[in-house]
Amino acid sequence: MGVITAARIAHGDAGLETLEAARLDDSRSLLDRLQTAADCQEAFVLQTCHRVEVYVVAPTTADGEAAIRAELPDLEALPTTWLDHPEASRHLLRVAAGLESMVLGEDQILGQLRRARTEARERGALADLLGTTVDKAIRVGERARTETRINEGVVSLARAAVTLADRRRGIDGSVGLVVGAGEMSQLAAQALADEGVEELVIANRSESRAEKVAASLPTTARVEPLSALECCLPDADVIITATGSPEYVIDRQVLRHAGGQLLVDLANPRDVEPDAAARAAVEHLDLDDLETITENAAEERGEAVAVVEDIIEEELARLERQLKRKQADTVIADMWDGAESTKQRELRTALRKLEASGEFSEEQREIVEDLADVIVGRLLAAPTKSLRDAAERDDWQTLQLVVQWFDPEFEDGAVRPAESSPPGAESPATDSG
Repeated sequence: MGVITAARIAHGDAGLETLEAARLDDSRSLLDRLQTAADCQEAFVLQTCHRVEVYVVAPTTADGEAAIRAELPDLEALPTTWLDHPEASRHLLRVAAGLESMVLGEDQILGQLRRARTEARERGALADLLGTTVDKAIRVGERARTETRINEGVVSLARAAVTLADRRRGIDGSVGLVVGAGEMSQLAAQALADEGVEELVIANRSESRAEKVAASLPTTARVEPLSALECCLPDADVIITATGSPEYVIDRQVLRHAGGQLLVDLANPRDVEPDAAARAAVEHLDLDDLETITENAAEERGEAVAVVEDIIEEELARLERQLKRKQADTVIADMWDGAESTKQRELRTALRKLEASGEFSEEQREIVEDLADVIVGRLLAAPTKSLRDAAERDDWQTLQLVVQWFDPEFEDGAVRPAESSPPGAESPATDSG
């Protein structure tokens, strides 16, 4: 089954410029490349506006790290954190619960995880170990939000941006401009509407998408094409931008008539050209400026965090037991296959002798076959239970012995990490102790 290894670059360890440098152009092609890498069995990529994380399953942690480094050589120059098993699993569960988000308890991460899971499954990159772990992470995220108050209050970057804007300028009665029509932009528009903007404008390259955002709001919003941004920006008091554009959307040309606005850039890569914003008479904020709001949110939910961490440890223990049981089941299946092969071979020999001895009815044949099935079933019942117990106790020496007993092609002293080693453990043959 192998072990999980992960590489991550995230806020806290990396600023916005570093996160932009780490951003993947195409996570799908990376999934495809990782699957063809030597020793890589599974892969999963999670990319959001403030994190890039790559998970793989390989026979050992060193194999997994080598596979990731081979496909992402630029990691050498970036502040990358490497996680082995089971810390990689624990981290993914924490991400899903919202404990690793810039805004503690944010809900968006669950949707991002589900989309990343769908993408990985469509590429055939998820199987037993990593697929089960991702499923467990989403389960933990759901429990955290239904069983605790981790997602009360400010629970999105968009809401944090509006809260900060309200503290700086006061939003009630102002003119708000949202650039973009994706999920983050919709959340920003909703937050601005909730805070009582007098007028709200949605600007987007696709006007039909902007109209859908406008229609979802509790207040009337005007839709403008992105080409009209230069004209409508000077009339706004608060501008929040969150497009998925790989290039700057707000540059010197767009800002040349601006003056006095509060401009909040929630995009990664950034929508606002930094030099242009510095020269314009606007107050410019980006993701790095939202830390005060996010820190306050974390302080307010300290009790919920403790409960969520308990949920994570509880579910992580269940996950490890589940994976151990799967590992044992692999060995048990091999044992039963070996026994079945021996039974069939000996049964054919016995039946040929009985048929050659004279009269041998079909009823007698069925009795002999049933007898063979009963003998095998009773002989293997106790070993099957013992093997499952051995897996629970991390007794992988016993499981490897079974592989040797029931697989005549298994070479003496050889090791099958994918079948004989537990998640997170080295195989017995490599243990110098």
